[in-house]
Amino acid sequence: MARGSGRGKKRRRSSGDGGLWVLGVLIAVAAIVVVARFVNEHPGWAAAIVCAAALALVGGLFLRFRVIERRRAQFLAANVELAKVDRMSGPEFEHLIAERMTADGFRQVRETGRSGDRGVDITATTPKGQRYAVQCKRYSKTVGAPEVRNFLGALANTFAGHTGVLVTSGRLTRQAREEALTARQPLLLIERDRLADWLLGTAPLLPQPHLGFLIEGDEPAT
Repeated sequence: MARGSGRGKKRRRSSGDGGLWVLGVLIAVAAIVVVARFVNEHPGWAAAIVCAAALALVGGLFLRFRVIERRRAQFLAANVELAKVDRMSGPEFEHLIAERMTADGFRQVRETGRSGDRGVDITATTPKGQRYAVQCKRYSKTVGAPEVRNFLGALANTFAGHTGVLVTSGRLTRQAREEALTARQPLLLIERDRLADWLLGTAPLLPQPHLGFLIEGDEPAT
């Protein structure tokens, strides 16, 4: 008896759901009819409403863009000091670099994550479609030749066709720097002192008419 009662409840619930669906369809059809009649009888007002809605949408998107840009600028301004960079974790440093690249005008900036990154921490493209692959080293020590070779290997295989950028809060050893700059496709290097300029926005990766562009780091560590 109890089981039969339960099945009855299920049937009644299902029937109720179907009624709500039909009601929703009827309301939608009625709304379409009302809108169509209004457009037919008042084409001028309809056009004005559409224009106002479009302007509101564009304005909302523009305001959202400005809010995002302002938050990014505040984030970068709060983290330009190398002392703060030195206290960051690896993922925090990668996120800072990704935000800086976005501010520089890069598109499709993606943080590839800590696991399975295949030797690259960030990928991005320029407005002209050139692909970049970035490795971030939030090091207090120097970056040695083995790290550079591993990055070059990733660029030669998984990330072929990308321009390689090595960003470090430390400095490269002399051998590491030679390997980076004498490779088949030399790496762009951003070492500690140049990193400060880049985070301030005074030396961007992408060429800027009034700022020039960043291509190498400073003198290597010995």
